Amino acid sequence: MPEPEKRVVLVVDDDLDVAEMISAYLAVHGYTVRHVGLGEAAVQTALANPPDLVIQDINLPDIDGFEVAYRLRSNRKTKDIPIIFLTEKRARSDRLQGLELGADDYITKPFDIQELRLRVRNAMRRVAQGTLTNPITGLPEGVLVDDRLEECLPANPPAGPPAEPWALLLVSLENLSRYREHYGFVAADDVLRAVTLMIHNAIREAGGVNDFVGHFSADEFIIVTTPLYHTALAERIKNRLEQSLEYFYPLRDRERKRYQPERLAVLLRMLTAERGPFANLVEIKTRLIKAGFLE
Repeated sequence: MPEPEKRVVLVVDDDLDVAEMISAYLAVHGYTVRHVGLGEAAVQTALANPPDLVIQDINLPDIDGFEVAYRLRSNRKTKDIPIIFLTEKRARSDRLQGLELGADDYITKPFDIQELRLRVRNAMRRVAQGTLTNPITGLPEGVLVDDRLEECLPANPPAGPPAEPWALLLVSLENLSRYREHYGFVAADDVLRAVTLMIHNAIREAGGVNDFVGHFSADEFIIVTTPLYHTALAERIKNRLEQSLEYFYPLRDRERKRYQPERLAVLLRMLTAERGPFANLVEIKTRLIKAGFLE
């Protein structure tokens, strides 16, 4: 049986020391790595033989990394390739510009090489799995969540029989993006995994056997339950998360209360079938987003 092809990573950086370190480390972990030091060369290399992922600096000798990302995103052959910015630029405006161009991650130098490898792995998993499951939490997202929410609609609206009674809980982690900027991607991923575990435990203790949990967005969780459980489940989740959020910060920051700008908070919204009727999936999502927060 032939061996599976290695994943190809294109490193775009004019700093040879950085490029060689990344190349050697990723090669040891089974990746094929190509390296170019110019933006124009990166675009031409990617178009000629599209890689599985691009790691690129912003400050390049010719065109900058933003222009490289824009041109890759504008071409049909390369528009879906994951892009990780690896740069010394730390300004929030630079980060936002990178994200607006469709970058999958933004890591500032100096960086942890192990963290970079995890970012590469997660980005490639996301592409391989499509939008079915979240690579960090393993929870369903995208199409799988939409399919479950569509079960809340009548079979043949408006004349068809109503759907079974249901209740939706939207759990939002406020300020996770700020937390991620301050403490790093690995710490933020740990928060998401811990919250996932706490939600699963809450469902096991206060929910129903058929309850569903998935991602509404990257930093939001959605739970499909029934009116029999939704109040107790919401209280259990809110109390458990609020009691635990402080422990996601380093002890030195907890003692000095230094994490106020990056303070995590949990917000819950609820929507029940009796607030309907709902004509389609968009209406359910819109009404859920506009629902008031639970005290």
